[in-house]
Amino acid sequence: MSSTSSTRVLVTGFAPFDGAEVNPSWQAARLLAAEPPDGLDVTATELSCVFGTALEELRTAVDAAGPDLGLVLCLGQAGGRTDLTVERVAVNVDDARIPDNAGRQPVDEPVVPGGPAGYFSTLPIKACVAAARAAGIPASVSQTAGTFVCNHVFYGLAHLLATERPDVRGGFVHLPFSPQQVAGRHPAPPSLSVADAVTGLAALLQAAARTTTDLREPGGATH
Repeated sequence: MSSTSSTRVLVTGFAPFDGAEVNPSWQAARLLAAEPPDGLDVTATELSCVFGTALEELRTAVDAAGPDLGLVLCLGQAGGRTDLTVERVAVNVDDARIPDNAGRQPVDEPVVPGGPAGYFSTLPIKACVAAARAAGIPASVSQTAGTFVCNHVFYGLAHLLATERPDVRGGFVHLPFSPQQVAGRHPAPPSLSVADAVTGLAALLQAAARTTTDLREPGGATH
């Protein structure tokens, strides 16, 4: 498919953090850019796992993508989760249980002072989940992106798009650990291969590009 008919997509992933050697979010983002799904023109950017710095890098990447940018998908690692989790909402709070890669550990601070309490994803989250599942990859809607750098970036993205780029849609997806990260642990936490994650994310992105009205089906949680 020619670039003139492709949807331009920015995908971001994070650098490793908390002593890890790899981060599957960046591994997946890089692979999506190397072999873009049909109909998509994908650029990948690695973000620092650092409060503030990550948002500066995200803005630079969004600006560099130009006026034809259609979608932004930010990826992050969520160790302990069992599937691709498509985030529903970003909240305006940084509350770090552990320090980021620069040693910063904000507690109960806003991502954007004076910003709204939260933003909903502007991606069709349930259609995205359905597409990943149809591709054979486990996926679900998540009701929280946490309060670490992942939520920081998700909220920062949503605020940027809402205030400056309303023509662009965006959201966030968490990936489980990769098998490499859990090898040797007893018991081993859940994991998903990066290749399988990319399969699900490719289907998810294609669904997001072609879907503006989300599916109306259960995707909530009781707790």
